[in-house]
Amino acid sequence: MKYSLSDFDFDLPDDLIAQMPLPDRTASRLLHVDGDRLVDRHFADVIDQLSAGDVLVFNDTRVLKARFFGVKETGGKVQLLVERVLSNTDGNHRVLVQMRASKAPLSGSKIRLAEAFDVTVGEREGEFFTLLFPSDIFTLLETYGRLPLPPYIEHDADDFDEQRYQTVYNRAPGAVAAPTAGLHFDHALLQACEAKGIKLAYVTLHVGAGTFQPVRTENLAEHVMHSEWYTVPQETVDAIRAAKTAGGQVIAVGTTSMRALESASQSGELLAGSADTQMFITPGYVFQTVDRLITNFHLPKSTLMMLVSAFAGYDRIKAAYAHAIAQRYRFFSYGDAMLLTNTSDVK
Repeated sequence: MKYSLSDFDFDLPDDLIAQMPLPDRTASRLLHVDGDRLVDRHFADVIDQLSAGDVLVFNDTRVLKARFFGVKETGGKVQLLVERVLSNTDGNHRVLVQMRASKAPLSGSKIRLAEAFDVTVGEREGEFFTLLFPSDIFTLLETYGRLPLPPYIEHDADDFDEQRYQTVYNRAPGAVAAPTAGLHFDHALLQACEAKGIKLAYVTLHVGAGTFQPVRTENLAEHVMHSEWYTVPQETVDAIRAAKTAGGQVIAVGTTSMRALESASQSGELLAGSADTQMFITPGYVFQTVDRLITNFHLPKSTLMMLVSAFAGYDRIKAAYAHAIAQRYRFFSYGDAMLLTNTSDVK
């Protein structure tokens, strides 16, 4: 069946959009899509659905304080969101940003950010701008930036968000949005998984702001994904190969972990390395590496709705979302989770 954008739409009551995380990371709910059965569980019980010899693959990216407010040389106000750090040249970092301004700044002009430091405007790159930041960019981000919560969360980030909109295992700064499936894990649950004989492995994919951009074309073939950088370490490849050989399963924690693994599997086998990916997964894609997926509930008409439909089956996901709405699951970044099984190669 050929799908179009409207096939991935659904009505979601506003009050099901989680505005705050639960006090306990593991206290969220878990909808287990077990074949055609829909089983309501608690997230902490996910360990009971995993076996010794399985591999959990996490995205260890760290969310940058990537939102800034500033003033142009003309006095006009701007708001920008760092999309990614591109390069370090001649003592300055070249940075790709989304920018809101009443009038686009000229190339070569200066912008004063956070009333603290200046950046130089570079060339346009499509809908993005490039800026030259001073060389200590990650210090500037941490000191003067603001945590960029998703647009559907209606409060400004506070100290609680700065803790809870990061995974407990983050270590590689570079994302502007959290790999939200991982937000459900705390240290105790990770230790319990290891004690059961479940291997913990890591990839890095720096989530870009494009994850919140809507698909604007009804014909999915016309949609172009934003590029995101990922790395898959050899240690993770080795762990996955050993698990597969021994009959274990690979469970991606989040769609970003999945996209990294599947991007690194396009030769027909999983290979270590780093690259940009614009992989757009829609129904019909046959997954190469991932057997199961832990993921949150996603936005209507989003590329992530298409990905999970490709993974678990369109009709199955449609039924799961209808069940979640009826049972008042909490949606999106601070919401509840699903456990899915790969059926992409089942006809």
